[in-house]
Amino acid sequence: MMEVVRVPVLSDNYAWLLHDKPSGETVAIDPGEGQPLLDAAAERGWTITAIWNTHWHPDHVGGNAEIKAATGAEVTGPEAERAKIADLDRGVGEGAMLSIGEHHATVWSVPGHTAGHIAFHFADDALLFTGDTLFAMGCGRLFEGTAEQMFANMRRYATLPADTRVYCGHEYTLSNGRYALVAEPDNAAIVERMAAVEAMRAKGDATVPTTVGAELATNPFLRSASAEELARHRAAKDAF
Repeated sequence: MMEVVRVPVLSDNYAWLLHDKPSGETVAIDPGEGQPLLDAAAERGWTITAIWNTHWHPDHVGGNAEIKAATGAEVTGPEAERAKIADLDRGVGEGAMLSIGEHHATVWSVPGHTAGHIAFHFADDALLFTGDTLFAMGCGRLFEGTAEQMFANMRRYATLPADTRVYCGHEYTLSNGRYALVAEPDNAAIVERMAAVEAMRAKGDATVPTTVGAELATNPFLRSASAEELARHRAAKDAF
């Protein structure tokens, strides 16, 4: 079993450490800062051997250089955004395979938030790292892409087994849930989930990872029936 550690960075970002004990390999996903990831790894006796970026935004790549300088880790990210990721060593796109020990991830092209955004899907481990595309009860803003692209991403995510764990890049669940309550006021699953989310946040607990099943029940974006519906939700959430 691969170990996954959540590392809070910046104001509301989550970076992730993946560790494979047999090989000793450790991957840092979307390190918005370097030192928190280095510290979290050191506390566990790990050394970061690779960095994987989902997209070019500074709050996801800002720690690349520091980690690379400290450990020599190879930086992998979207080839389509190579010009915007200064420390990128290996560019990848749809269908590329990445590995940590005997655990294998397929790269998915999921544009919309940024033009070259990618996600990492570990099918055998039922893990999905979505960056800023799929959030708990939300989806990413359409900075560089279209509602049609994001809708295609949501449809693809929705095909995964319900128990697939979803690791996203931000603690946005409370805000997303408040919008979801307005978007689907008769959805009892959202009401129930929000009660739990509010209690968790009141204690300072994280609300991610989530699961595909939870999102299928409570996420208005993943539940959208068309790109037009998703676009309406995105515009309404942007102004919420």
